[in-house]
Amino acid sequence: MRNLTGGDPYAERYESLNQHEEPPQNPFMSETHTLDSEHSSDAYSLQSDARYPERSPFNPEMDPNYNYNYSSNNLAVPGSRQSTTSLTGLSQEYDRYPNRVSSAAPSLNSSSGQPLLYGGAAGAAAAGAAGMMGQRTSTMSDGSGSSFSETDYKTNNPFVVNADFSPFGGYPASAFPLHMEEKEADDYLHNPDPILDAKWDRRCAGGFDKRGFGSLGALACLIIGGIMIFIVLPVLTYTGITEKEAPTRTPVLSNYEYGKMAALRTDLIDPDTPDDAKSYKSNYGDTWELVFSDEFNKEGRTFYENDDQFFTAVDINYASTQDLEWYSPDAATTENGSLVLRLDAYKNHDLFYRSAMIQSWNKLCFSQGKIEVSVLLPGSGKVMGLWPGVWTMGNLGRPGYRATTDGVWPYSYNSCDAGITPNQSSPDGISWLPGQRLSSCVCKGHDHPSPGVGRGAPEIDLIEGTVGGDAVKNGVASQSLQLAPFDIWYYPNYDFIEIHNKSVTAMNTYTGGPLQQALSGTTQLNADWYEFGDNPSYQAYAIEYLNDPQKGYIRWFVGEEPTFTMYQGAIGPNGNVGERPISKEPMSIIMNLGISNSWTYIDWPSLKWPSTMRIDYVRIYQPSDAKSITCDPEDYPTYDYIQDHINAYQNVNLTMWDQAGYAFPPNKLTGGCDA
Repeated sequence: MRNLTGGDPYAERYESLNQHEEPPQNPFMSETHTLDSEHSSDAYSLQSDARYPERSPFNPEMDPNYNYNYSSNNLAVPGSRQSTTSLTGLSQEYDRYPNRVSSAAPSLNSSSGQPLLYGGAAGAAAAGAAGMMGQRTSTMSDGSGSSFSETDYKTNNPFVVNADFSPFGGYPASAFPLHMEEKEADDYLHNPDPILDAKWDRRCAGGFDKRGFGSLGALACLIIGGIMIFIVLPVLTYTGITEKEAPTRTPVLSNYEYGKMAALRTDLIDPDTPDDAKSYKSNYGDTWELVFSDEFNKEGRTFYENDDQFFTAVDINYASTQDLEWYSPDAATTENGSLVLRLDAYKNHDLFYRSAMIQSWNKLCFSQGKIEVSVLLPGSGKVMGLWPGVWTMGNLGRPGYRATTDGVWPYSYNSCDAGITPNQSSPDGISWLPGQRLSSCVCKGHDHPSPGVGRGAPEIDLIEGTVGGDAVKNGVASQSLQLAPFDIWYYPNYDFIEIHNKSVTAMNTYTGGPLQQALSGTTQLNADWYEFGDNPSYQAYAIEYLNDPQKGYIRWFVGEEPTFTMYQGAIGPNGNVGERPISKEPMSIIMNLGISNSWTYIDWPSLKWPSTMRIDYVRIYQPSDAKSITCDPEDYPTYDYIQDHINAYQNVNLTMWDQAGYAFPPNKLTGGCDA
């Protein structure tokens, strides 16, 4: 235990004055000083000694020196014998906890400035000095009315010790601050200071200091951190954004490198096109000029949006024909002098196959002439399942974007009769089409790219490859014209159709359905014109057509030989519909490789993956007096109409024209207006 009085001069003086006397003991603390001990004789008994007359019971209201901090446990006398004198009536000197305000034993640092002496005469002198300096002097009275001074009482009473004990273990009180006047180093922390408080109040009311701003910033960080941890992080975790994804590999389409400007064309005719391919003699013997060509000799070309001047690889699923693949731009590139479209069993967009479709929509179009494409067909000429295609469609419809084709595909019609109405006004179900949206008799002032002219998006196919379902299972090219409105039973006038070699070509028994009429011929193909043939080789497929009302025709080719020709009379007036003219629309070019159960039976075990469709070149010829390779010709404009309805042309998920926020314009027959 620490000696709290060590080094105290008054404590040392106290020890020197009492070194020959019996050490003072507190009778209320020591176990040896009890009323039942050997000291409970007559000399020390309160009852037998005349010096200590019997006192009346203590009354707190009568004793101003009563200390409410006293403890009855400390004053109780152990033993079974009861004293006739109540110890609770003793004066302040018998209380272990001196009154800090009126104590007769001042501390070393009290305002009196007098030192405290311990024991004997020194104690009496100290008491006298205290009395002379205005300290309290108390007297005690017994029941008989006699009184005696407090000093005498302290001197003669054996229970009174001349040492002023502290309440902290029996040490002299001189070592402990017991008065309000005494100062300590940390008093400023506990005592109110009105001046300093007012100063800080003014500072807080006047605005934030650096500490205040720091505290505010810390609070803001705490709140933001809580929001991030307890709100943002759970949301991100729930949505799966925070999940780690496995590393993906990007296939290298080509190791060929060339400058960014090297692929830019300054001429519509590819410089790699041979000279003997720059002209063509038509069906009527006229010489047509080469107006566009692409030989695909530049290695590593890509066809993402805005990558190429003439072609774009779309990023869609072709849902119109329930295709099983996703058309992805990364499946199209150029290598070894060819455009390559790759079909692979590669899962993406929740589909199990990936392939490519190249379009020239709204970039490169032609209105009449000859288009020739050299193709190495994918797969084998003995295995059914794949759907390669090279075809053209009017620029008012964007292939794969069904909202744009709603009411325009495959219309090629300039009359104002039942052919422009929904279902052709026929209750027999011959047509499920909604009617021609851009008819020649749309009401004045309503939405139309060229009022007074029937517009649409007809389709002409150079080739759709398949394999015959007979025992021979030979490769077949389907070449056709898709049109609307329909002939009765979808049958054209075959008197105006010419088959050039009936040993390899025949008219297709399939002539259409409620969504389109198909005027189609099929031609047998050589097995070597396929990717997995014995000697794979390219073959050219082409269409040649003129849209003149009197001399108009469409002729299909496999190689240099024509397969069959359809003249304008084949699609003349029939039933309640008028003539369907050969397309005058600007036609865009589409090349794709698909797979769909809606096209043919799929022989899954025999298919090989990947399969590639390769295009060696694309060439377009036109009469010298009718050159037009724009998608926005003056007499059949499309650009402004497309821009005015851009939502439909950019959102592949829209399937109906009204879903894009547009309406069919009223016409003379259904709108009750003047065209």
